[in-house]
Amino acid sequence: MLRRLFFILLVIPCLAHGGNPLTVFVTVAPQEAFVSRIGGEHVRVNALVRPGQDPHAYEPTARQIAALADADLYVRVGVGFEDAWMPRLLAANPHMRVLDARDGLDVRRKATEHDHGDDGHDHDHGDFDPHVWTSPARVRIMGARIRDALIDLAPQFAADFAANYDRFAADLDALDTEIRERLSGVENRRFMVYHPAWGYFAEDYGLEQVAIEREGKEPGARALTAMIEQARREGIRVIFVQPQLNPASAEQVARSIGGRVAVIDPLSGDYFENLRQVADLIAGAGAP
Repeated sequence: MLRRLFFILLVIPCLAHGGNPLTVFVTVAPQEAFVSRIGGEHVRVNALVRPGQDPHAYEPTARQIAALADADLYVRVGVGFEDAWMPRLLAANPHMRVLDARDGLDVRRKATEHDHGDDGHDHDHGDFDPHVWTSPARVRIMGARIRDALIDLAPQFAADFAANYDRFAADLDALDTEIRERLSGVENRRFMVYHPAWGYFAEDYGLEQVAIEREGKEPGARALTAMIEQARREGIRVIFVQPQLNPASAEQVARSIGGRVAVIDPLSGDYFENLRQVADLIAGAGAP
């Protein structure tokens, strides 16, 4: 009798979800990579913001909202459109669980001036820099919370989720070590970006990002002149831009300092290779 009861209790969770993979939605492609690594074959993951789209100005499509009606989990990260759209997404599926990937993380305030080494930390999500995924150390914490959420939703696969997370965490640790070694000999610890998406990465590795754009606004003529003078003074030779944004201001600065523009994408879904490339570009940014 006890054996039969144990079998019934084991099978009920599988029947409750119909034996199908969990449907998980996330905001940006890096999160999609994290959930896929941890969930494996037991999840089906969709990122709302697709490659080439700007998450700060994004609006979900009618098809995506309809698909969310069947989602088991949404992992949010604090990107612009989420606050406006989350009530509507939950109205489409009031039973969908929402995991805030920022919870438990040491977060940074959005830069209102050039990001020059003030600690920028804040534990209030209201004025929060959402680009937490550029920090492997924070992704490790985020991944543990994703693991736990998946286990709650599908406890019959708990062992798989735990093992997948352990492998993912080990890979993150190896990536962190690799980046530290790559950047260890870099003398100029400041790098210039158009959009301030790399504050967490910079903080992890003892760097400082200098942002051309402030609070989502193009710099005026005076501010742009000051940026050019700063780049010359600090020996900055490369301006980093992301492919979703207009690089005109960055190109103007680069021309004025005799430098160049290089593309680094904080929204790349190929997370590990992308961060390796970013480290290589920053390490080589002082080269003529």
